[in-house]
Amino acid sequence: MMRIEEILYTQGFGTRRVCAGLVQQGFVRVGEATVGDPGEEFEVQGLRFTVQGTEWAYQEKAYLMLHKPAGTECSQKPSTYPSIYTLLPAPLRQRPNRGAVQGVQAIGRLDQDTTGLLLMTDDGQFIHRMGSPKHHVPKVYEVGTKHPIDRSQVDRLLAGVVLDDDPKPVRAAACEAVADLHLRLTLTEGKYHQVKRMLAAVGNRVETLHRSCIGPLALPEDLAPGQWRWLEAEQVEALRNARAGQPANRVDR
Repeated sequence: MMRIEEILYTQGFGTRRVCAGLVQQGFVRVGEATVGDPGEEFEVQGLRFTVQGTEWAYQEKAYLMLHKPAGTECSQKPSTYPSIYTLLPAPLRQRPNRGAVQGVQAIGRLDQDTTGLLLMTDDGQFIHRMGSPKHHVPKVYEVGTKHPIDRSQVDRLLAGVVLDDDPKPVRAAACEAVADLHLRLTLTEGKYHQVKRMLAAVGNRVETLHRSCIGPLALPEDLAPGQWRWLEAEQVEALRNARAGQPANRVDR
């Protein structure tokens, strides 16, 4: 059981004082009943409530996917383009966190012109698990190229190419020429502008870049650019267990 004031606070609806005020002013409903006492307790498992007309489901930790559109930055303080965080409702941006930064955080970054699947959470352990290079979580990219892709380029990407800042070759976990100007590339590590630099290393150029999968999770076809949705419990668990060589489309929804 938890006090409604504390429930609202953990979900990102403001400071404890603000949350108490929302209750006292009659802005919070559980079921058909308006809650008037900030100290009233509720069982949080499966709890759904409404704050100023917005329906919300209690989530101890927030796990979500976002379809990142082009022309956005994966930064709380963007330099040129709008931040992806403006695409999220205020409670997700304001969820309290033990660290210095509030709200959910993107797991890794995509360039401003790159689109596709982005995971976000306020679970620090999950961020570490998904972002750690030792776990080799595969990520699939759909690459539009400037020049037609030939067999030698695919072979070189699979064998490994040397980038200018690292003498150790960087290899694609999988690589497939889908069409003359469409390459499907799977990587298990993340370096700065990695896909663009790998294609440049084999004499080609990235024109468009879209991330379609992370581990076993594929970007749903019905999730439009700029939209987000909660991850299901089985999706989160599958991502926790993601590893190199795992199929990349088993838990898409």
